[in-house]
Amino acid sequence: MQGWANIPVSRSRTARTSLFFVALALVCLALSDIAITTANPWQDLMRFFWGVMTPDFFSSAGLATALLRTLAFAFVGVTLGAAAGFLLALVYRFRLVRTFAAFIRAIHELFWALIFLQFFGFHPLTGVLAIAIPYAGIFAKVYSEILDEADPEPRNLLPSGVGALSAFVYTRIPDCWEQLRTYTSYRLECGFRSSAILGFVGLPTLGFYLESAFSQGHYSEAGAVLILFYVLIATIPLWVRPRMLPFYIVAAPFFLGDGMPIMWGNVRRFFTEDIVPAPLREGASGEAFWPWLSDLVVNQALPGIWNTLLLTQMALVATGVIALLAFPLISRHFGNRFSRSGGHVLLVIARSTPEYILAYILLQLWGPSMLPAVVALALHNGGIIGHLIGRQSSTIGLRPDAPRGLMRYGYELVPRVYPSFLAFLFYRWEIIMRETAILGILGIYTLGFYVDSAIQNIQFDKAMILILITALLNIGIDGLSRRIRRRLALQTMPTC
Repeated sequence: MQGWANIPVSRSRTARTSLFFVALALVCLALSDIAITTANPWQDLMRFFWGVMTPDFFSSAGLATALLRTLAFAFVGVTLGAAAGFLLALVYRFRLVRTFAAFIRAIHELFWALIFLQFFGFHPLTGVLAIAIPYAGIFAKVYSEILDEADPEPRNLLPSGVGALSAFVYTRIPDCWEQLRTYTSYRLECGFRSSAILGFVGLPTLGFYLESAFSQGHYSEAGAVLILFYVLIATIPLWVRPRMLPFYIVAAPFFLGDGMPIMWGNVRRFFTEDIVPAPLREGASGEAFWPWLSDLVVNQALPGIWNTLLLTQMALVATGVIALLAFPLISRHFGNRFSRSGGHVLLVIARSTPEYILAYILLQLWGPSMLPAVVALALHNGGIIGHLIGRQSSTIGLRPDAPRGLMRYGYELVPRVYPSFLAFLFYRWEIIMRETAILGILGIYTLGFYVDSAIQNIQFDKAMILILITALLNIGIDGLSRRIRRRLALQTMPTC
């Protein structure tokens, strides 16, 4: 009876939490810059759609090479990240390891790329490490959760004297293998997206050609790049087969391309001079450091944090709305086979398009404001959660006399999937925050804007402090998300 008594309490907490976040998003909306500033936004949008409908695959001779390098960066970066993450997962119980993993995954791939560009330049190592380092932190967290959920009973059945390593390999790994494999393959898809957007900082992946095409108004060329990327993601089950993975991993490094030789003196100078705060580097007294830091915090960090939080909260709620509206598109309880196939296509496009690329496109069409960023974040993350919830809803059995239409949606399915929906949504809160910060590189006044400005002005000391603040903000959001999930008794499920 006590368990049944807790159900209304849990539902009441869930309802209050949901309403609080909706109200908070509305307050953020009132305080934000949401506007379309271009003269002919719909005309530009139609030109873009016409470019997608009439792609020009032969306008750029380097497009095929960019596709291969996009794959190569992803395979090498994800492989290194998975290997390092697995090793970290084995010792994840130690607080120092958990803190280290949280820190490296809190910094977006583009921030890592901007850091490595300063001393490695456009060397392949820049792109590989930009993916591998944050992915190692993500893999460590998720792998440790999967391993912790393994059934301990097989270990107890082993004869005495069996070593810890043998017991781990023969009991825990087989029990978790399917979950480890599934998540790793999903993270590889994320790696393709991360690899593509590295082109926006100059690396020779698909993002480089997409930005070049848009900046010159060549929408048919941009459409060709997008279609290639969608086909790449949609056909992953066809060509990413377990038997072929060793071949891909071994071959990938040979397709990374060549870069200028690494000047190790630049690496040493970056860590010993460039990132040292200017007052300390110039030999000033320690007292000069605090006014310098205060100016940085007041004029850059605080405005960046404020705008990052505003944008994150609006995008979080908008993501939830889109996910709840989207999951019926693929649920077997709605529509027919034809309509569900169309729904799958729409959700594949939404979740396959990186937020950064989508925000970049919308900024070109609508002008600089928070609106393109909110729409981009909501469409991408809403597509991911809508897909996951739609698949879950299809496993729910309904009684023969269950209502149809809106009644089936509102009274039969939403109440049953809502806890899982909130778990996915709060799990992605940290990810939305990371993406929100990095969108500042596109000109939106989040923390990424001030990081990019500092790097452009060769103020690496300021950039590193702002990146550190961004990481701490993400760690804080991650911790708050875990507390809310525990309070609402939500099952936490790993997502990309």
